[in-house]
Amino acid sequence: MLSHEFIRNAYLAGTFVALACGLVGWFTVLRGQVFAGDALSHVAFVGAIAAAVVGVDERVGLFALTLGLAAVMAGLGRRAQANDVTIGVVFSWVLGIGVLLIAVLSTGSSGGDGLIVANTLFGSIFGLGAGQSVAAAAVGVGVVLATVAIARPLLFASLDAELALLHGVPVRALGLALLLLIGAVTAEGTQAIGALLVLGLIAAPAGAALRLTSRPYIGMALSAAIALVAMWGGIALSYAVPSLPPSTAIIALAVGAYALASAVSTIAL
Repeated sequence: MLSHEFIRNAYLAGTFVALACGLVGWFTVLRGQVFAGDALSHVAFVGAIAAAVVGVDERVGLFALTLGLAAVMAGLGRRAQANDVTIGVVFSWVLGIGVLLIAVLSTGSSGGDGLIVANTLFGSIFGLGAGQSVAAAAVGVGVVLATVAIARPLLFASLDAELALLHGVPVRALGLALLLLIGAVTAEGTQAIGALLVLGLIAAPAGAALRLTSRPYIGMALSAAIALVAMWGGIALSYAVPSLPPSTAIIALAVGAYALASAVSTIAL
């Protein structure tokens, strides 16, 4: 299997995207910001379509719009933690822009345009070139290092924001940083497993880890490990069963891990 270059590229990109999703996802679920992650995955889709309309690299649109609107949501939210109303407004606006851009894109309709839409929605991890895989890995490493660097104060701010403020913790700056990290991992994850499914890799492993342990650092590591196993297993499973899309296999394993963790935690109680 590893004799194929596209498989090696998929594992290179997928490994670090999964680790980033697992770590950032743990804080996303802990802080109840899964809806923000869902909104940003749709922003990533619109960003990719906007890039196609303008005629620039897809990654420019993905990161520019996703990070930009993550900052906007942080600015509108209390202590940079966007509430559901703020997210809903951004969500509605972005979806409206997305419909308009798809209509614009379809006016000069070509097979390539349809492929862009499909790849953005469902990902194309087997279609990543060597340069794209290295770039995805670099982004993943950056997100992991940034998350680890702010993990301790962010955990304090997440558990008790008022007390954290009294101790001089920059709660608002940390909230902004987390939303930017969610935006970055969503934008990069969209290229691998698609805008429709990337939220599953952010939320499901984290949810499983929180079901299995209340110890934060063990939970973070467990979330990253579950996401990594789901990524590796999904790629292998899709290779073994060519009719099974890799994105579907990856998310199915992640959701399966959450279901198993829920069953184990229920039995333990």
